[in-house]
Amino acid sequence: MTAPSGLVLLDTTVVLHLVRGNEIGERMDRAYDLRGRAERPLISVVTVAEARAFALKLGWGEVKVKTLDELLRQLVVVDINHAQVLRLYAEIDAFLEQSGYSVRDNDKWIAATAGATQAVLITNDKDFDPLDGKLLTRIYVPVEVPSGDSGSI
Repeated sequence: MTAPSGLVLLDTTVVLHLVRGNEIGERMDRAYDLRGRAERPLISVVTVAEARAFALKLGWGEVKVKTLDELLRQLVVVDINHAQVLRLYAEIDAFLEQSGYSVRDNDKWIAATAGATQAVLITNDKDFDPLDGKLLTRIYVPVEVPSGDSGSI
């Protein structure tokens, strides 16, 4: 795996693996130089909300929530209230419906954010497959959840 040059946008699953500090997160960090790249990785504001909700649902303790907060401060948060993001969300929603794909709204917002910023989306989620090469560029990183890891997203 080679790290893409230029901007990358991290999907929520990637952020959660980085917070967990598990082998999957460390492997993605090394492969794509997520913490050491010249251009800090982007995330959609939707990822901030999803990650915080995930932490609440799983009852993450203070230490893990603090780790999440520290990671979020290292990333560039992109607001979705921007004309290009809103336009691309509409295109993505129409394309997916016309193509017969069902994708969660949050994933559509994340995809629109990646496309509008022209960032490569790094994800562990195959829901973005129908959009790859059409409305965004994505890198899919397959994961196997190790036994004992607290949940998946």
